[in-house]
Amino acid sequence: MTSKLQPPIPTSAITGLVLAGGRGSRMGGVDKGLQSFDGQPLAMHTLRRLQAGDGLGAYMLNANRNLDVYQQFGVPVYADAVGDFAGPLAGFLAGLDHCHTDYLLAVPCDTPLFPADLVPRLAQALAGSGAMLAMPSAPEADGQGSSRMRLQPVFCLMHVSVAAGLRQYMLGGGRKIDTWFTQSAGVVVPFDRPGDDPQAFFNLNTLDELAQAQRP
Repeated sequence: MTSKLQPPIPTSAITGLVLAGGRGSRMGGVDKGLQSFDGQPLAMHTLRRLQAGDGLGAYMLNANRNLDVYQQFGVPVYADAVGDFAGPLAGFLAGLDHCHTDYLLAVPCDTPLFPADLVPRLAQALAGSGAMLAMPSAPEADGQGSSRMRLQPVFCLMHVSVAAGLRQYMLGGGRKIDTWFTQSAGVVVPFDRPGDDPQAFFNLNTLDELAQAQRP
């Protein structure tokens, strides 16, 4: 018996969410999303990269500081649904609470060169699997001269129906994305094809990394 083919997910059914709600602890407590990258704030750069892609149905931003500045980016801005800087999952939940499309794509502001084909590959895998969550994995150096595939959990394409389960997980004290993803039986999407940039998911955690990543 053959499995029924799932219809593709149209980009108009996806809302893009840029996550800029962290403490920026490893950057000395600065608001990471407002640090300059290629002449514009990191969060703005990430938003523009999303908007340059497949034309999503809507866009929004998650922030917990300097909301008046972020509101000038031209998209709705929402603070965490769970207080006290509860991590990326709180940003996911804030986005889900305000999402008016069937799907939400979360992207962190500190990975400004994420793959240009991120959306179609996650959407294709999600539709083909029947799962409610899709996350990329990518090669990462293991410090011993080789690399291994590692989940990139702050990137997530999710169906809005996961909101109730995520809220329950967080109210129970859960904060780890990997654990929630595993419990939710999400699908992992490898980004290791020939031509894929192995550094595309490199996230900028410190001011030194940010300075080194600037294009000449």
